[in-house]
Amino acid sequence: MERRELDSRLLIMVTLALVAFGLVMVYSATSAAAAIGGNDPSYYLKRQGIYAAAGIVLMILAQRWDYRRLRALSPLLVLISLGSLIAVLAIGPPINGARRWVSLGPAAFQPSELAKLTLAIWAASYYAKRRPPRTLRELWRPAGALASVFAGLLVLEPDLGTTIALAIMLVGVLVVCGTPVRVLATAITIAASAGIAMIWVRPYSRARFFAFLHPARDAAGTGYQILQAEIGMGSGHIFGVGLGRGVQKIFYLPEAHTDMMLANIGEELGLIGVAAVIGAYALFAYVGLDIAVRCRDPFGKRLAAGLTVLVCGQAAVNILAVMGAAPLTGIPLPFLSYGGSSLVVLLAGVGILLNIAQRGSAAAASVPDRGRGDGRTRAARTRSRRRPDEPRRPRDVRRVAGSRRSASGS
Repeated sequence: MERRELDSRLLIMVTLALVAFGLVMVYSATSAAAAIGGNDPSYYLKRQGIYAAAGIVLMILAQRWDYRRLRALSPLLVLISLGSLIAVLAIGPPINGARRWVSLGPAAFQPSELAKLTLAIWAASYYAKRRPPRTLRELWRPAGALASVFAGLLVLEPDLGTTIALAIMLVGVLVVCGTPVRVLATAITIAASAGIAMIWVRPYSRARFFAFLHPARDAAGTGYQILQAEIGMGSGHIFGVGLGRGVQKIFYLPEAHTDMMLANIGEELGLIGVAAVIGAYALFAYVGLDIAVRCRDPFGKRLAAGLTVLVCGQAAVNILAVMGAAPLTGIPLPFLSYGGSSLVVLLAGVGILLNIAQRGSAAAASVPDRGRGDGRTRAARTRSRRRPDEPRRPRDVRRVAGSRRSASGS
């Protein structure tokens, strides 16, 4: 079995396993509360199942559609994403004090999820034909400026979690491009300082963001969700209390089926269940980065890295937040948390990854030299070294002439 076939099978296996496990845990986290409230216990399961089916269909289509066509579509995708983010601020209904969804009949779409995929495609396309930024000025124009526009619109919703996910994904693409660590570290420091300053000027946001440092100081307020998550995680011990037998999800732990899904897993399946989830994301990261390393197409290499970092970066932030080691930012657990837009977009991204694994090693002759910023191929580089007055000669004659020059030089 070839390595690319092994990568593809592992990626499909771990993705479908996470989606199937997510459906089970969504039902476990929502059925009891729904039944107590007199509603259909399988309401959320049915909706998530529909989204999962739609996402799998998109994954199959994306796997069979040449990912290189996305380069030409990246500007259009950016315009669509920006327009949808502006539209959600204008016409999106306020839910829990935020405008993040656009109603599409019986379904609701979250434009910020599309923005993640769009920025990954655009950044991979832009830096596939240009040298990596060596200074902050080069980083700012245009990648930093465009990311700032996306971030500004997301902050207005407000949606801090997606803003952080965009930043993590963009950093992943820039690392693969070869951006110096000094430039990246400076840019991350500036972006983090600006974000903390925006949070600090709002007392409620400041208290909620830094609640993870001392959640017990406001156990009934900003620290309530963190403490309930810790109670759920701790009460599961090693093997958990049993699937479906958790009690934190019944009106104790807020958002048990979305942001706090890992706490529900920890309570019902214990340390074993949490370790299995972390292991699944670790396998996803290994396979995705292996696809990026083996891809010989610059666009595919950067896009594969960006998509992998997007999934695993969100998972890492969510896991740290649930465990009380990072602030709560509203980032869901990929493939496991309830949410149609996130599931559909991430499954489409997996389809693109699968396509890169299959096609990324093709057309090696058109791949630019590594580390070059002019985007020229090896053949073009060889032609450029030939003197203008030197006539073209057959390849075998050039090889003989070269060997003679080497022999005379020695």
